[in-house]
Amino acid sequence: MLYASSTWLWLRPGAPGSGSSTSPWGFPAAWLDHPWGEDVAKVGKKVFVFFGSGDMDDLSITVKLEDSHDQALVVPGAEPAGYGLGRSGWVTIPLRDSTPPPGVLEDWIDESYRRIAPRQLVAELDARSSERN
Repeated sequence: MLYASSTWLWLRPGAPGSGSSTSPWGFPAAWLDHPWGEDVAKVGKKVFVFFGSGDMDDLSITVKLEDSHDQALVVPGAEPAGYGLGRSGWVTIPLRDSTPPPGVLEDWIDESYRRIAPRQLVAELDARSSERN
């Protein structure tokens, strides 16, 4: 459980190395919100990752995937998200010792952002990435 809880804390906005708390991971126009007693990252008014309530006994992230959807569902305990979101590609991935490494989770968060964000913000993200390389 130590790995899972440290991964969850590391992935959350504002954690060391995760970007600022006002723009999760440096995604353009992204921000942290707290609807329904959960932590979520949004771009504009749309959620691109759910972090849950922070209950250390039930750590997970929920992301909207297309390219990595089947890969994410292979993670032990992963399942289509509830409330009908699973039909739209949302997957809930529990954070346990069997969770993929943080880099894979970051890639899935990036993919989710790209699925939700307007094209101009995705283009801005791509431009930032190419400037760093």
